[in-house]
Amino acid sequence: MMEFRPSPAAYHRAHVIMALVGGVAAGIALILLGNANPWVGPVAALLAIGIRAAYLRSEALAEVWTLTPTHLTGPGGRAIPRAQIVRARAFLGAVQIVTATGDKHLIRYLPDPAAAARAIHPGPHA
Repeated sequence: MMEFRPSPAAYHRAHVIMALVGGVAAGIALILLGNANPWVGPVAALLAIGIRAAYLRSEALAEVWTLTPTHLTGPGGRAIPRAQIVRARAFLGAVQIVTATGDKHLIRYLPDPAAAARAIHPGPHA
């Protein structure tokens, strides 16, 4: 049995990246719109993402996935038979699981998503 627990460092890194990308995008949008105060966009993005990170932290860091020889189980009662997993791939700091029926699941904020993907499904990870 193997557990996949979210990493606080990965959680914070993801939110810093979201804040930076959102801030740049908001600043550029305000410049293109001719706003006299384009600095408001990055400040607002930083505040919004910071509040989101603080609000969702305990919930996101409590999501534990467990891999057994027969199933991958996750939060909310999710149980995926390993035989149904057709792809597990690292995706932006997470692992995306795709089943034979097309269902998709995301294991977020892992310290090493590539290693988790290999452990879940040793086949192709593209």
